[in-house]
Amino acid sequence: MATRRTPAIDLLRRERVGHSIHEYTPAERRGRARDARPDYGAEAAAALGVDPARMFKTLIVVADGRLAAALVPVHRQLDRKRLAAVLGVRAVALADPIAAERAAGSVVGAISPLAMRRPLRLVVDASVETQATVYVSAGRRGLQIEITPRDLVRLGTANMADIAG
Repeated sequence: MATRRTPAIDLLRRERVGHSIHEYTPAERRGRARDARPDYGAEAAAALGVDPARMFKTLIVVADGRLAAALVPVHRQLDRKRLAAVLGVRAVALADPIAAERAAGSVVGAISPLAMRRPLRLVVDASVETQATVYVSAGRRGLQIEITPRDLVRLGTANMADIAG
């Protein structure tokens, strides 16, 4: 891989937070159907040989016209009703990919919950507490950060709640 610097990795280094960086070669995506949603998280877990319960995906949502972020294990789905309750809104929907990329500063499939271009409210699924370390995107496809849940929640100024279905 070219460089191992991203805003998320820079944040971890600046804050002197213990972490590991893991690289893999992502699958090519040329010519895929526009409606198809590749499972980037499952791909990363398989490529790195990591239990999917330890690999978390970042989803950008719209809640009452505002963007927010949710972090759930890659083998589970976001429970939008639970997230809406946590955010104190009636409903949430997945954000348009272009809006998500603009807010995060990275492409869909590589959105890191850390050091987004625009700070968003972050809710992490409570299952994170059952793991010694978890993996999240470093902000580039093929690059993952392994970090303790405590550091992830602290640096992401996140709330924890049961938001995975």
